[in-house]
This record gives sequence, structure tokens and C-alpha cells, in this order.
Amino acid sequence: MTAGPNISIIGGLIGDPARAAMLNALMSGRALTASELAQSGGVTAQTASSHLSKLVDGGLLTVRRQGRHRYFALAGEDVAAMLEAMMGLALKTAPAPVRTGPRDPRLRKARICYDHLAGDMGVELFNALVENGLLQNIDEAVLLTEAGTRRFKAFGIDIDTLQRARRPTCRACLDWSVRRVHLAGGLGAAILTHFTERNWAWRIPDTRIIEFSPEGQRRYKHLCSR
Repeated sequence: MTAGPNISIIGGLIGDPARAAMLNALMSGRALTASELAQSGGVTAQTASSHLSKLVDGGLLTVRRQGRHRYFALAGEDVAAMLEAMMGLALKTAPAPVRTGPRDPRLRKARICYDHLAGDMGVELFNALVENGLLQNIDEAVLLTEAGTRRFKAFGIDIDTLQRARRPTCRACLDWSVRRVHLAGGLGAAILTHFTERNWAWRIPDTRIIEFSPEGQRRYKHLCSR
């Protein structure tokens, strides 16, 4: 018997195509109903209910009831990070996919990964923050520096509250399309929220794509600069 956690249980939960599609739909960070997830998985409502029960029991999803509906969401950032890493592995090992249209480049450029920015722009931001001394990345253990604390406070992010939270302030998340890391954790989420609350960026409905306004592009470039 192999020592350590039994990863075959998680592998079995994710390995079903319908369940994998449902999990991918929840990478947008939104909670979705069973009906919406049934559509994402291409299965009937009854079949979706069975799949969702298994995912909840397996600790990959959480569920809450609101009115007549039950809303499902990923159980946490660690689940999202695992799925993002698996997407990268699938992209690396599977045959090259056929490009289906103009939405694919936008998905690679900037998208939401659970609650933070991913894609080319997410990786570019992470690299710039490290190069400019605002973050330290030591074997993907990411720390906010004093200079970073000052910069983000000036940018309007409540660093003190982030550092008091149970969630890690900074965390490296392996990006599936670039196969390099982007910034997750409380700070990664706060940065994207800061942009979306000011309409500098927004998520395209029913996708994971993030688009930036001209002002958002300017603010992003400023954040990446020294």
C-alpha cells in the first residue's frame, strides 16, 4: 500500500467528464445552481444532482440553499489551484487543441481564476511585482515586502485586513495557459476586486475572460512599473 493521502479518490471525482466540466464552470468564482451546472456538464438534472452530491461529499464543492435553489461553489482556493494546475498538465500532455475562435486568445490573455487574475496579464503582473521588489518569491513561497506593503496601501488596498485574515496574503498559483505562476491569495483577489469595483476591468458574462478599460490598462501598467 502506498503511504500518504489517497489521491485516487480525488482523481476519480475529477476524472468524470461531466464533473470536470462542472468544476471548470465554477472556476469563474461564481456560485451556480444545479440546473446551470447540468447544462455545463451536458447532463440531465437528475444526473447532475448525483454528480454534485459526490463532489460535495468529496470536499471539492460547497453548497448553500437560497430560496428554492441550491448554489454550488468550489470549496476553496486550494481546489481552484489544483484545477488550474491540472489544466496546465492537460494542455502540456494532450494533443494540441483546435482553436475555436477569437475568444481563445482573450482567455489566454486575461481571465479569472477563482477570484484572482490569471493568463498572460496575471503572470506578467506577478513577475513585475517580484522584479520590482514588491514581492519575494522563494521556491514559490510568496511574501509581501515592506515596499510592496507601501505600494499597495497607496494603491488603495487594505493590507492590514488581508494580513489579519486566515487566508494567506500571497500565494503562487500555476497558470494553465502560460505554465508559470500568477498571484493568488488574499492580495491576488484584492487586486482584481479593486479593478472590477472601479469598472477598470470586468468579466465577460458566461466566460472567465477579463477585459480592461483604457483606464484599467493604464492602472495595470502603473502597478507593473517601478
